[in-house]
Amino acid sequence: MLELKGSIPALVTPFRDGSVDIEALERLVEWHIAQGSDGLVAVGTTGESPTVSKIEHKDVIKRVVDLVAGRIPVVAGTGSNATAQSLDMLQHAEAVGADAALVVTPYYNKPNQAGLLSHYKVLHDNSAIPIVLYNIPGRCVIDILPETMAEMARWPRIIGVKDATGSMERVSKQRALCGKAFMQFSAEDAAALGFNAHGGQGCISVTANVAPGLCAEFQSASLSENLELAREYQDRLLPLHSAMFLEPPAACAKYGLSRLRLCHEDVRLPLTPVTEATRREIDKAMEIAGLL
Repeated sequence: MLELKGSIPALVTPFRDGSVDIEALERLVEWHIAQGSDGLVAVGTTGESPTVSKIEHKDVIKRVVDLVAGRIPVVAGTGSNATAQSLDMLQHAEAVGADAALVVTPYYNKPNQAGLLSHYKVLHDNSAIPIVLYNIPGRCVIDILPETMAEMARWPRIIGVKDATGSMERVSKQRALCGKAFMQFSAEDAAALGFNAHGGQGCISVTANVAPGLCAEFQSASLSENLELAREYQDRLLPLHSAMFLEPPAACAKYGLSRLRLCHEDVRLPLTPVTEATRREIDKAMEIAGLL
């Protein structure tokens, strides 16, 4: 069974002049591996999956898988609010050799719990790739309730969840209902320390786009229960965690990466580059973290 853990950046999709910047994508993948990231998510929502075309989406997943070449796990973002479209992406990710798929709950449609079960059952039964659920009620409105998640966890290829509920006790409840082997990842960098203490295995991270080495070291300390060292990293990273969410995270992360000269800050509408005030806050947080 695939084991995911630690710091897994939700990789941005770099753009330049309206197209995917392939050179920057290659540079970012190599940098993350060299910095010690434990895995990569390709074309998740932080990778601006709603605004890339289907062709671009599939191409970036394949390129990331090929560039990584088995050195760390690649989790492909394959979520959609249309089950058929999500299945198409899921089967593509499997075909090109992704290690797992990250599947966000269907947004806007607001399916009930029976609808969620049916959606994920179709994906599970028509592919052989491991699936990580992405539960983010704040953006998708719907919540995979722990009892529903426990039913999905009994299916052999539903292996874990990226949890953005913001509830620490939810981690413990899901651990009790879904079993200790069911992997749980924080979607919120600032909460990752407490999340791991409740039984989490790491973070699918926005901040790790900009500070992959520090985030990997933090996760290593946290998961080995070296709490004193983990708290030191937490104190150093907390301003950056906060700054990454002052505006849409993809735009914030791309600005930070532009300061490191790793990619341009181009985003696609309806996202826009971050404001001057946010730039100042990100600069300050990167200085505190020792990145600038």
